[in-house]
Amino acid sequence: MSDLFANLSLSASGMEAQARRLRHVSENIANVDTSGYRRKTVDFRAEMDRATGLAHVTTGPVQLDRRELPRIYDPGHALADAEGYYDGSTVDLMIELADAREASRSYEANLRAFDQTRQMAQGLLDLLRR
Repeated sequence: MSDLFANLSLSASGMEAQARRLRHVSENIANVDTSGYRRKTVDFRAEMDRATGLAHVTTGPVQLDRRELPRIYDPGHALADAEGYYDGSTVDLMIELADAREASRSYEANLRAFDQTRQMAQGLLDLLRR
């Protein structure tokens, strides 16, 4: 039974980590045209909860894209310098959409694993009640 609870915990932490990732992806998409905006990313880490002894997934600190900001020529832009250039953002919409799809599918996979584990635990409890 403890393995079932460990699986529930691991799936739940995976869903939480993917939800955080989706939050950052949505921020990136919302700021695709914001001048000077740097893309945000997070890394995943496997950790052991010392109190319960269960493994779980967490996200590391938010990291900003270190690439140089693209210079965009638009003399009519409000932020353009004397030469007509302003700093764009490092967000690539196609990459963000692919990341969003991957995070969404990973979230759904964790949700299915969570639901199947929950159903197995319920079945076991039903058997024990007989």
